[in-house]
Amino acid sequence: MATTQNEGEERLARLNANLQKVEELSKRLTMALAQRKEADPALSGPSEDVYLKAATAYVAEMMQNPSKLIENQVSYWGKTLKHYVDAQHVLLKGEIKAPADPTPKDRRFSNPLWEEHPFFNYLKQQYLLNSEMIANTVEGLDHIDPADKKRVEYFTRQIVDMLSPTNFLGTNPDALEKAVATDGESLVAGLENLVRDIESNQGDLLVTLADKQAFKVGENIATTPGAVVYRNKMMELIQYSPTTEKVHDIPLVMFPPWINKFYILDLKPQNSLIKWIVDQGFTLFVVSWVNPDASYADVGMDDYIRDGYLRAMAEARRICGTKQINAVGYCIAGTTLSLTLGHLAKAGDKTVKSATFFTTLTDFSDQGEVGVFLNDDFVDGIERQVAVDGILSKSFMSRTFSFLRSNDLIYQPAIKSYMMGEAPPAFDLLFWNGDGTNLPAKMSVEYLRGLCQADGLARGVFPVFGEPVSLSDIKVPVCAIACETDHIAAWKSSYNGIKQFGSKDKTFLMAQSGHIAGIVNPPTKQKYGYYTNESPMTTPEEFMDGATFHKVSWWPRWGEWLAEQSGKMVAARDPGGPENPVLAPAPGTYVSATPGQKPETSTESVT
Repeated sequence: MATTQNEGEERLARLNANLQKVEELSKRLTMALAQRKEADPALSGPSEDVYLKAATAYVAEMMQNPSKLIENQVSYWGKTLKHYVDAQHVLLKGEIKAPADPTPKDRRFSNPLWEEHPFFNYLKQQYLLNSEMIANTVEGLDHIDPADKKRVEYFTRQIVDMLSPTNFLGTNPDALEKAVATDGESLVAGLENLVRDIESNQGDLLVTLADKQAFKVGENIATTPGAVVYRNKMMELIQYSPTTEKVHDIPLVMFPPWINKFYILDLKPQNSLIKWIVDQGFTLFVVSWVNPDASYADVGMDDYIRDGYLRAMAEARRICGTKQINAVGYCIAGTTLSLTLGHLAKAGDKTVKSATFFTTLTDFSDQGEVGVFLNDDFVDGIERQVAVDGILSKSFMSRTFSFLRSNDLIYQPAIKSYMMGEAPPAFDLLFWNGDGTNLPAKMSVEYLRGLCQADGLARGVFPVFGEPVSLSDIKVPVCAIACETDHIAAWKSSYNGIKQFGSKDKTFLMAQSGHIAGIVNPPTKQKYGYYTNESPMTTPEEFMDGATFHKVSWWPRWGEWLAEQSGKMVAARDPGGPENPVLAPAPGTYVSATPGQKPETSTESVT
């Protein structure tokens, strides 16, 4: 009895201590929320037009085709009533268990209580029935423009996902069980995590996806040996140290996107594309872009092309003593590479021997899932906000891309962190995902208005240095890798863009998985395969109909193609040279510098 009484007193003491912590954390939370900067309302959601169009289409459907809506409603009422009767029938028998559950499996509801406990099972079944009814109603709207319908479907799904019972403490059995087992300590730890995230984001809420203390760039992530051999206000150019005695004569210059840091391609030796390329006998240069602050407000696409692309190409040629280079562009960097190639073609400049594109859009006529954020309601808000800030904040972009996979990148991490009190995992990919960069104001608007909305590149009207360029201007051999489930650069849109290139030599590979995992897919893992079709490019559908599947990584296939474009073998080259002294070891200084911070030594570009 004494032991039981002591245990009870200890638990009560722990509970009181936790309540005291909650009070202290609540004060911090209030102060943190007060730091939130006012932002344009358009950045927080779509305009009311989306909901007005949905309501108008629903009323039109109800007036012109009432039988379809009635059928949907009757089906929903029938399923709901049957569910209620089944649940009551079991309880009337005096059995504390759930009725038969015909709902589909959903990994959000993995706790056994969702299947076995009558309360939680009732919530789950009713939520899934409600979700099905709402989805069917929206899908059945015919009196609405297809583009508007896509937005209605997307934002409806976001609302439905947000209202899942797993997202609320009182209806999440995992969180409740842990709170009881830890005497509330898990809730205190969760509140600490919440306060930490809001404090670190100046009043905004962004869920920390990975343990920020587990990785240090240059020490246990981004560790492939190399050196910064050139630097200007836009980028550092890294040349990687050779690992073979001989290398291909023509060097490779890789342009990563500047929405995140370059080291997605160099997370760790086992999955580093950068290391793999060097090990195949290529002289590799990689651009590490600056993380801009408000002083970069007037930097536009022309600046990225002149001081980034053209300068990196010129420095690589000078260091290697070659007339040509091969180039790689990833995502937005691939779009900008195509602009650069169009400009070089018009100038009669043959600097680039071949070009490779990773998950790149050049034809924006079909913008895929991310297109729901490219209407005027969002873009107008972005334009107003960047006019004030001088930059498009990395937090806005991170939040936007996370909402494309909200259950995986927002709600599930939030549940684990804030309800369960768990520490973020030590996961290199998610660490990189949280290490974002800002975008200059002018460049952001040019990209969103001129390329995404106006589809200026595919239409041949987007200007580079004042002269319009087009995809048909590009004649160099190209290899494009798109990804099957890419939420950001839909593979069909990528295919349609590459098809319009003027190149006679075009290779298109469609990799399994998404925007990142489909690219970071080392051969040793044998995780995802890819599709090829040797026939001339026609339509995405015909590509898949005649495609051959290869159950291996696409890296070796691309390596073979790249070797054919890279000339004879020559003696391996160490980083730098007489006119390009080593400025810093890889991964350089820009990758870890705060926005606007400049290193002590700077080598400015020559226009």
